[in-house]
Amino acid sequence: MTVFTSFLVSAAAIASNHATPDVEDRHDRSQPSNASGAVDPIDFEIVYTVDVMANLSGGAGRGTRYLDNLNLVLVADLEHLAGWRGASASVHAIYNNGASISELVGDAMAVSNIETGTRAFRVLEAWLSQSLGQNASVKVGLYDLNSEFDMLETASVFVGSAHGIGMDIAQTGQNGPSIFPVTSLALRFEAELTPGLRLRVAALDAVPGDLDRPARTSIRLNGEEGALLIGEAEYLIGSAKLLAGHWRYTEDFQDFRGEAGKGNVGYYLRGEAQLLMRDDLRLDGFFRLGTADGRFNAFDRFTSAGIVVSGLRRDDALGLAFAGAWTSDDYRLTGEAQRGEFVVETTYRAVLSDYLTMQPTVQYVINPSADPTLGNALVAGLRFEFSAGF
Repeated sequence: MTVFTSFLVSAAAIASNHATPDVEDRHDRSQPSNASGAVDPIDFEIVYTVDVMANLSGGAGRGTRYLDNLNLVLVADLEHLAGWRGASASVHAIYNNGASISELVGDAMAVSNIETGTRAFRVLEAWLSQSLGQNASVKVGLYDLNSEFDMLETASVFVGSAHGIGMDIAQTGQNGPSIFPVTSLALRFEAELTPGLRLRVAALDAVPGDLDRPARTSIRLNGEEGALLIGEAEYLIGSAKLLAGHWRYTEDFQDFRGEAGKGNVGYYLRGEAQLLMRDDLRLDGFFRLGTADGRFNAFDRFTSAGIVVSGLRRDDALGLAFAGAWTSDDYRLTGEAQRGEFVVETTYRAVLSDYLTMQPTVQYVINPSADPTLGNALVAGLRFEFSAGF
């Protein structure tokens, strides 16, 4: 029996023995209240995002691309629907047209966080969540680990992918980790240990999707592929939040010398805090530090930081952020490569109505993909986001 399968069986047994909840998982509280204050048993949301982005100079070539991302999210409160105490379920489907701005920029970290490079309609998530008492929950199914791990609200303002999950994790695996747009079967356990301190751990199939058919939603467990194990501690201190995480793959990987070995692991530290509050204006900041084993990964260090000013107009937000990914010594020995790729982004998110936001962004990419043949790239874009809930 594989490590991943053993973990699934053990956690399923725990859930069956302790499924006596009286509160919902805090990440599953997306059901809207109606006029009487009661929770609706089913929540359905549609979000359509469009990026029109142009590489104005440098990179691999100039040009403009139209990218889109359609999200269809259904969340069901199974306690209200079927009397299953503390249980909820969700299905999240996505469509992307497959257009790529990164093929023009030549970057590794991706200037658009909705780019997939493959035209496809897929299921991103399909999970069942069960509360375990008042302070814990377990979730099983097709799962995007970045929906709960390595995630900060302040950083989510930005268009660039570097401010979602860190490049140190995003680059790993045979088909990436279980994140947008391709995910895998997983089991996640979360518990509040003390007020303000929360721990979450997960085991995920190490190879999400189908390598031969990238547009297909594929769910399969293969003992030879192993598991991706990840744990994260979240600590709240007043208005500040700190995240400390560790991840590792259980199977061997081939290093840059052509030898197979274990040890594809990494660590990260991430935080956000309110820095200033004056009248309606608010200033928040965030940072992230991450590492990955340089024997197996092109980038072995990652850092990012940024600030966001909100309250300039209604719910608008103005942001400035930096991200850097440093190449490993072993990777540089395989050929000519610069020390890293670095990106500066400024963006303004304007809320035009309850259903529409507009967001211009300008990004400057230094050393795209650490490739010495590519010049620094200047990218400008305009994002529109349409959303509706039912």
